[in-house]
Amino acid sequence: MKIQDYVRVLRRRGWIIAVSIVATALSALVFSRLQVPMYRSSIEVSIELARPDFGLTQTAKLLLRSYAYSIHSEENAQLVINQLGLLQTPRDLVGDVKVVADDSLLVIKIEADHPDGEMANRIALTWAQLLVSWRNEQNARQNREDRVYASIIDMPSYRQVRPRTAINVAAGGIFGLVLGGAIVFALEWMDAGVVREPKRMEEDLGLAVLGVIPPVASAQR
Repeated sequence: MKIQDYVRVLRRRGWIIAVSIVATALSALVFSRLQVPMYRSSIEVSIELARPDFGLTQTAKLLLRSYAYSIHSEENAQLVINQLGLLQTPRDLVGDVKVVADDSLLVIKIEADHPDGEMANRIALTWAQLLVSWRNEQNARQNREDRVYASIIDMPSYRQVRPRTAINVAAGGIFGLVLGGAIVFALEWMDAGVVREPKRMEEDLGLAVLGVIPPVASAQR
């Protein structure tokens, strides 16, 4: 197809693409508005050694994931529920909390999701405090030089993770563009064998059109 052909197609069927883009973008906007907002709070707990010992450091790195796994339990979830008065089951709360160990920095990061941002902060902070208390209990049974301490670096902060309205609308618009283009392509493919203009016949066949039979109105039949 020539550039003129593409321009002609856009002039004739471009409205289909435009309507498709607007419809899908508006649908994405409505979907985003109907979603319940979700916030994610993050807090970091530093794992500190009682003495700068290479062997103790390597041991702490190996145990870091074990610390994260131990603290991310339904038992601790129940303690958080009791302290904050949450109307959740321990299993559901564990699913809303993520505990990740970073052995390169000796840091354990705790993330909590909740529809209320301030409550998400309280959940993350309470969970971090449980980690600190647990390490203090473990240290009480160890020699002072072998202890591994946990301390909260900063207070938690939250951000909104859902809905992402701008991203959803942009994705909806792109999908509408693709969908509209597919519809136009299908319509053009169906009309590929139909010649509607004398000029088009002359271009396709290289023959001159000598005459055209006009359509007969139904009233004249």
